[in-house]
Amino acid sequence: MAKKMFIKKDDEVIVIAGNDKGKRGKVIAVSPDEDKVIVEKAHVKTKHVKPKKQGDPGGIMKAEGAVYACKVQLFCSKCGKGVRAHIQTVEGKDGKKEKIRVCSKCGQKL
Repeated sequence: MAKKMFIKKDDEVIVIAGNDKGKRGKVIAVSPDEDKVIVEKAHVKTKHVKPKKQGDPGGIMKAEGAVYACKVQLFCSKCGKGVRAHIQTVEGKDGKKEKIRVCSKCGQKL
């Protein structure tokens, strides 16, 4: 069964552990089964790619690798650093209640 993740695709995150500590980027993909995320411009690996058919280029390509979700935090633009977030319920346009993620320190919507 897939675990529910707090980080979603297209979130702005910052890496808090490992060789890429301090790098900031957008989440490209999320894998709840493995509890991993792929962050743009973080954990870049080199791959040796063979051409699949005639005319395709082969060679050494660079690609982002997966990072454990516990090693990244949501980035708050107002605080300027990685922060924890909590859920807040607000009333939407049509009167329904919506859940949004907000920064725990400053209260800005993430």
